[in-house]
Amino acid sequence: MNEREKHDAGMKVRRAVLGDVHVDRTVKNRNPFNDEYQDLITRYAWGEIWTRPGLPRHTRSLLVIGLMVALNRPDEFKLHVRAAFNNGVTRDEIKEVLLQCTIYVGVPAANTAFHLAQDVFNEIDAAR
Repeated sequence: MNEREKHDAGMKVRRAVLGDVHVDRTVKNRNPFNDEYQDLITRYAWGEIWTRPGLPRHTRSLLVIGLMVALNRPDEFKLHVRAAFNNGVTRDEIKEVLLQCTIYVGVPAANTAFHLAQDVFNEIDAAR
């Protein structure tokens, strides 16, 4: 796959996982400073990694959620909790990932993650 094909495949997956609203906002906010960065993550994170056949998107979502807890990245955590539902992840599965993180990452990180996840769930429920 050439770089253009990676970008196109990545944009397709990025939209499927994160949703059109988020991706459209990102595209709208592209500028000379972040343009190359956006192209890079679309090609490599989404076009190279998320398109690999070795793991289903459902599993990738759960992994990213756990990694964002471990790395203490609350904005990305909330983004990927919200996006996980597009990949068929359930609230109970997210809870299980957070419980696993409690043991392997630590109680403070998991405590924050439980609060942030609940915020996302409340936003989703309010929008219904």
